Amino acid sequence: MLQNPEVRSTVKRRPIQVTTHPIALEYDCSGNRPIREMLRVYGLRTSLFRLKVINALILAAQEGRLTGVHGVHAYIEASFSQLPIVSVREVLKRLAEVGVVTAQSDRNYSFTPEAWAMLKPYLG
Repeated sequence: MLQNPEVRSTVKRRPIQVTTHPIALEYDCSGNRPIREMLRVYGLRTSLFRLKVINALILAAQEGRLTGVHGVHAYIEASFSQLPIVSVREVLKRLAEVGVVTAQSDRNYSFTPEAWAMLKPYLG
């Protein structure tokens, strides 16, 4: 197909939709660069689930509160899409294992000082 100029593709391309909705922009690659870098430092891959959970934890930290599995799940469910609570629990557990967050005795989670120091300069 590439070598024969007379053969043309019949695939129709749709124009790219540009959105300015704040939730849609939250997952823009450039906006998540600090989170991606932090995950890389801790040896984790970036995933949509991790981005959602970390964004929920960032919001809680900016508001000066701790949040648990149910709080993170409620934020994600209200703001984005359906994500099983088991997935939220597993993401938080993995983030705690590598030292991104700490699990408090009251089952709430907060960023470790090191992880928060990586993220805080980029938050508005």
